[in-house]
Amino acid sequence: MTQDVFKALADPTRRRILDELADRDGQSLFEICARLTTKHGLGLSRQAVSQHLAVLEAAGLVIPRREGRYKFHDLDTEPLERIVTRWLRPDAPESTP
Repeated sequence: MTQDVFKALADPTRRRILDELADRDGQSLFEICARLTTKHGLGLSRQAVSQHLAVLEAAGLVIPRREGRYKFHDLDTEPLERIVTRWLRPDAPESTP
């Protein structure tokens, strides 16, 4: 799982998506695309952003939730917290996923 997190964080576009979700959680794909375009000048297609979100979901950094026809994306910092704990507090007991 840790490898998935590092793979997800390796891409600058995915880091920007995480920044946007940290700024405002619970966004739809359309909202994320709009924010990436207006704030960062990234003209990515919805399909490209959707593929980035799939990588973030596989790493456990983004949790999708459905409300009717809409799908919203929430940031989950727990995988990052496990990594940070591993190096900053090596004597802390490891949590199991």
